[in-house]
Amino acid sequence: MIMTDTPTGRRAGLFGASALLLAQSRPAAAQTAPRAAPRPRPLMRGFAQDRLARIATVMQAEAERGSFPGAVTYIARQGETVHFEAHGHLDAAKTRRMTRDAIFLQASMTKPIVSTAAMMLVEEGRLKLDDPIAVYLPELRDLKFERVRDGNTELVAPARQPIVQDLLRHTAGFVYADAAPTASIRDAYRSNNIQAGDGPITGDEMLRRLGTIPLAFEPGTRFFYSIAVDVLGLLVARVARQRLDRVLEERILGPLGMRDTAWFVSPDRRPRLAETLDSDPLKADMWRAYRILTDERETSYLKGGAGLVSTASDYAKFAQMIANNGTFTGRRYLAAPVVNFMLSDHMIGFEGTPAASTGPGYGFGLGFAVRRQDGMGTAPGSTGDAMWAGAWGTSFTIDRAEGLVAILMAQGPSNRGRTRMIFKDLVYGAMVESLRR
Repeated sequence: MIMTDTPTGRRAGLFGASALLLAQSRPAAAQTAPRAAPRPRPLMRGFAQDRLARIATVMQAEAERGSFPGAVTYIARQGETVHFEAHGHLDAAKTRRMTRDAIFLQASMTKPIVSTAAMMLVEEGRLKLDDPIAVYLPELRDLKFERVRDGNTELVAPARQPIVQDLLRHTAGFVYADAAPTASIRDAYRSNNIQAGDGPITGDEMLRRLGTIPLAFEPGTRFFYSIAVDVLGLLVARVARQRLDRVLEERILGPLGMRDTAWFVSPDRRPRLAETLDSDPLKADMWRAYRILTDERETSYLKGGAGLVSTASDYAKFAQMIANNGTFTGRRYLAAPVVNFMLSDHMIGFEGTPAASTGPGYGFGLGFAVRRQDGMGTAPGSTGDAMWAGAWGTSFTIDRAEGLVAILMAQGPSNRGRTRMIFKDLVYGAMVESLRR
């Protein structure tokens, strides 16, 4: 140290020497003390942020293994968004990054929205759940069901005709062609183009043709996933005296602010449409051949059981309304007792379950699958939680006991069951605090 022989210099030298002696006299342990552990990040509505971060890691890994090109994931707790992220790519060629406002084909996630519109008409006294559907759709009067005994097939008049409630819970006796229990019903659905897979037909024509085909089983005896909500959509349109897209726009989509949810993909929205990737090459062409509607002057009937496109944030608004027992941002859409009724299990005493879409442990309400008991499923959840999914890979969970809404948007049909359950595990695995006791 350089010092000058002045009072100031002498004071500086003494101060420097004292500091050096003080530093040398400190215990060695003080110089090597470990740093304090970082404080954990605060929870977000009971969700641990480090655990939420797992979602991005897993979704990226699923995209890389070919489950889907990309995905958007959304979680809310008690109405507050705690997670909203995009993963992977919009296209299979990986040229465009996935975005949070990406638009996805909803397929059967159309059904809960159309079912909600039907229940609004029930609330207004314009539709009765125990009315035969022929009251509103006379083309479907005097239906018979096909009964097979000892290898012989006969047409039998049922104990009762299908009622409106049967359409909401898939107990009417209708089917999807590929899942029909007999070749004769399968072939009749296909030859009559009931699912409009071989070109457009009007709703009136579809009902006329459907009225000539036997039911697959007696109404009100078993759950069988089917075109029932396609029929319900036509019924809703007739009762409301409007086309189905107008019914939904005026009652649900418009008021909720679901601006990107529709049956039609306008040219300006087309760049945001997520591309489908199917890992099964035998099915890939089938998914690519799906006809996406682009012209609002479309004359074919709009399927109540499929056809909508939407975004994660749009669908979250609908799901949050249901989670809130029928309200959203101060507006009431359904009465709370009606929501409770819809999310009750209506399958008591019936054969069949929705397990192919939900996994074990779920019954079915009016438009939604509902969990029967906590321990019956293969993923965490609460008794009474509601969910549904779409064939392309979309799904949602509404757990009112936990104040939870979770949305998965992806387009990977053959892997949809796997990714649906993985996402559910990740959601509940990040929710470290429960609202239940």
